[in-house]
Amino acid sequence: MPALAGMTAIAGMTALLAACSGGSGGIDGGGCDGHCSDTPTRLTVAEVQRVIAQGVAEAGARGAKATLAVVDRSGNVLGVFRMTGADTLIATDGGRGVTGGLDGLDGTTLGVPDTLAAISKALTAAYLSSEGNAFSSRTASQIVQLHFYPGEEGQPSGPLFGVQFSQLPCSDLSTRYDGITRPSVGPHRAPLGLSADAGGLPLYKNGALVGGIGAISDGVYGVDRNIRDRDIADDEVIALAASDGFEAPADRRADRITVDGKPLRFIDALGSDLATNPASAASFASIDGIAGNRVAVPVYSTATIVAGTPFGQAASGVRPATGVFAALDGFAIVDAADAVRYAPIGGSDASVTGASVLTAPEVQQLLASALTVANRARAQIRRPLGTPARVTISVVDSFGEVLGVMRSRDAPLFGADVSLQKARTAAFLSNANAAADLNATAAAAYLGGGSSSIAGYVTATRNFLARPTALADGAIAFSARATGNLARPSFPDGLADTTEGPLSKPLSAWSPFSTGLQLDLVNNAVGQHVVFVAGGGGSDTPAGTCTGLPVTANGSNRLRNGVQIFAGGVPIYRAGVLVGAIGVSGDGVDQDDMIAFLGLHEAAAILNTNLGNAATDMRADTLEPQGVRLRYVQCPQAPYWGSAEQNVCTNK
Repeated sequence: MPALAGMTAIAGMTALLAACSGGSGGIDGGGCDGHCSDTPTRLTVAEVQRVIAQGVAEAGARGAKATLAVVDRSGNVLGVFRMTGADTLIATDGGRGVTGGLDGLDGTTLGVPDTLAAISKALTAAYLSSEGNAFSSRTASQIVQLHFYPGEEGQPSGPLFGVQFSQLPCSDLSTRYDGITRPSVGPHRAPLGLSADAGGLPLYKNGALVGGIGAISDGVYGVDRNIRDRDIADDEVIALAASDGFEAPADRRADRITVDGKPLRFIDALGSDLATNPASAASFASIDGIAGNRVAVPVYSTATIVAGTPFGQAASGVRPATGVFAALDGFAIVDAADAVRYAPIGGSDASVTGASVLTAPEVQQLLASALTVANRARAQIRRPLGTPARVTISVVDSFGEVLGVMRSRDAPLFGADVSLQKARTAAFLSNANAAADLNATAAAAYLGGGSSSIAGYVTATRNFLARPTALADGAIAFSARATGNLARPSFPDGLADTTEGPLSKPLSAWSPFSTGLQLDLVNNAVGQHVVFVAGGGGSDTPAGTCTGLPVTANGSNRLRNGVQIFAGGVPIYRAGVLVGAIGVSGDGVDQDDMIAFLGLHEAAAILNTNLGNAATDMRADTLEPQGVRLRYVQCPQAPYWGSAEQNVCTNK
């Protein structure tokens, strides 16, 4: 109760600040329900300069030396500014004294570049937010840790546990700066994945989300492990000053949204904590080259500040869909020529599934049915009340090949990469080739020294499940939720004095920067990217090479953008044969689960082609390791607007 009371008090103070701010973000969202971006809205060059100048003024008044980055909603890096004397190498600290994975880098001989930390913070705020919800990197810190709330033992892990390892610089879904065109179509990659370090805030204009600001000044890239207090962190105060005039609408902020009955955290800093009046900040022209300098970041930006793209328009990489999806208010991901990147196609795995391969019409129906469920569903993390769930839906075949992606209006952009990770994770672990692929994958070599065997996770899983052929017989259907059960540092999730799941590090070696199989699979690729951008040599990580799994018959590997370990993905079967998976992300995890599971169920009923969810006797919830049943899917209560229907996933 003390933590909840503290959260409520802080939420009230933050709301009071917003009510007095009068920023262009608007007090209550300006009536935005996902349609404000129909009118093209973006950050101009002058506005990017203003955001940076306001942050620099605050940092200077506080005696801090900051690096700031501004991005648009699609992830374009619009400008990076480093103050004179700012740390260029940043330590990593997950708060648990762990050295391993990406944790425990000292910031002296080993660390992450300041520019990458600032960019990831800004991207996190932009990607997690929308017209219906405003989340910050502090919000991200709250929802990825060991317990929800952090520090409350006996509680399950954060609802988006593991989301920090998404949007990775090696993802095949994320686009890249080509060295010529800025800004360009997104979604772009985040150099360090999503950030859990306070100092990243979303930016709004007239209720429309237009980007994010990230600041790093304290030399540490970490998390907030104690939310019972109010931190006055320089990084966050600098970001708050920078965002003046572009504040998130008060009614959309995380502290107005609850998950499992608990309010989320948006920001600890208040207007009274500012040392400056941002509106009186010196002009950008007067600080450029004096207080610091614009910085070019390899493969992300030049030193030139540019305007953003208007989200929801073709130039952003996301625009309204046509054809059958237009009637469902769908949005497609497009390339620079405005061609749909992931229009429905048939499966590439005929060599394995034969006639069972998913067809293009089936993929189209899967996407349409899931989008229909989303449009009926009651949103968990959006305001105003009455808004449907807004998500991204991805369908893959058993090789992990993308067969189709479709988005709801105004869905948070992080869900694009995450929905694909969830689909691939469900298809991969349900596949009879999973063990062989993992056993053939090179160990993770950590930047700070040490390594971790990938094959060791196969052995651990077999021992934990008491199934000598686990991950090799294709007999068990693993959902993303079931995978998450096995990837927590305590099993059952949240309980003290229990052993870890077989896909997790033991608790003594676990941190948000060192999770287990999820991080170990992508560690080498992320490390390669960090070293390259820092000027340490080598080459950048090519798209789709997040993991070193063997190449399949279709010319790639099954986990090209990594794995995800929270709910919202299920495998797809035809007459008992695995043919792919569907992943959903962007709203509450129970909503994601329901949309994936029921979307598949309803599509199967329409198609009548022997397609469907896994048979009940092969689902992971038939397993009871250590006497505890795994979970397969969990659907919300009374999930539909205008209906009192309950138990919508029962007996399906």
